[in-house]
Amino acid sequence: MNALPTLTEIEAAKALIRPHIRETPVYRWPLLEAGLGCELWLKHENHTPVGAFKIRGGLVYLDELKRREPQVRGVIAATTGNHGQSIAFAARENGLRAVIVVPHGNNPEKNAAMRSLGAELVEHGREFQEALEYSRILAEQEGLHAVPSFHPWLVRGVATYGLELFRSVSELDAVLVPIGLGSGFCGLAAAREALGLKTKLIGVVSEHAPAYALSFQHKTWMEQSSTTRVAEGVACKTPNREALDLVLQHAHKIVTVNDDEAVQAMREIVSATHNIAEGAGALAYAALKKHREAWQGKKVACVLTGGNASLAMMRLALQ
Repeated sequence: MNALPTLTEIEAAKALIRPHIRETPVYRWPLLEAGLGCELWLKHENHTPVGAFKIRGGLVYLDELKRREPQVRGVIAATTGNHGQSIAFAARENGLRAVIVVPHGNNPEKNAAMRSLGAELVEHGREFQEALEYSRILAEQEGLHAVPSFHPWLVRGVATYGLELFRSVSELDAVLVPIGLGSGFCGLAAAREALGLKTKLIGVVSEHAPAYALSFQHKTWMEQSSTTRVAEGVACKTPNREALDLVLQHAHKIVTVNDDEAVQAMREIVSATHNIAEGAGALAYAALKKHREAWQGKKVACVLTGGNASLAMMRLALQ
C-alpha cells in the first residue's frame, strides 16, 4: 500500500456505501465532557447496521472484488467479530457465500450476529492468529476468496467516516482512535490528508495488547502477545506491516489504556450518552480522560468505533 486513498476515491466510496448506511452522528455530550477541560466530540460508529465502522470497508472491498473477479462465489475471513459482521453483511448484499472463522470463546453475541447475516461460522483456535491461519487453509480447500483484515480497499471505505467527521466538526485539534490492525486509523489519516488538515491523530491501544505501541515507540515492527480480557477488537499480536508504515508516518503518538480504564469508560459512556461502547470502542474516550491535561482548552474528537459488547461484558461494566 504505497499511498492513502485520494479525496476523489473516498467520495466515490461514500456514494457506494450510502444506500446501505447513513452518515453516523457526531455529538457533544455535556455529561461526558464534564471535568475534561476540553471540547469533546464523539463520532458514533456504533450507529451502523453492524454496530461498528468496519461495514464501510467491507462494502467497498466486496464491490471491488466482484468487479475484478466476477466469477467469485464466496469469501472467507477471520475475525473476533466486527470485521466478520462487515464481510457477512457485504457478502449478503452482493449475493456471495460468507464463511467466518472465529477463535473459541469468541463474543457469543457477535457470533450470533454473524450467523443472522447468513454467514457460516467456524470456531477454531484459542486466539485470532490461529483462526486466521486456519481460514487460509479453508480458503484453499473450498475455493473461497480470503478477505484480509487490512487492505487498501478496506481503508478506502473506512476513510468515509473520517471525511464525515472532519466535515461535520471544523478545526479539530486532535482525534483519538483505537488501533486494532489499523484500518480505522489509516482511514482517518486518509481523510485528514485528503482535506489538507493539520489535526493530530492519536492512536490508542490496550496496555495488554501493546504491539503497535511498542512498534511505534521503537520505530520498527514488533510482535507482542495480547492478554486483554475486555478489548477483543484491538487484541492484536502481530501488526500489519503496511498499516504500521502508515501509522509511523501519520500518528502524532500512540497511547495505552488498561482493561480497568476501558471498563470504566464503557460505564461512563452508557451513563452519559445511553450508548453502548464495546471495550475497544471505549478506548479513545478512556485515553482522552487519562491524558486530559494535554488537551486543556482544545477541540478534540474520540471515535466510538463499535458498540458490540457482550451482555457479560456489559454486566461487568455496569456493576
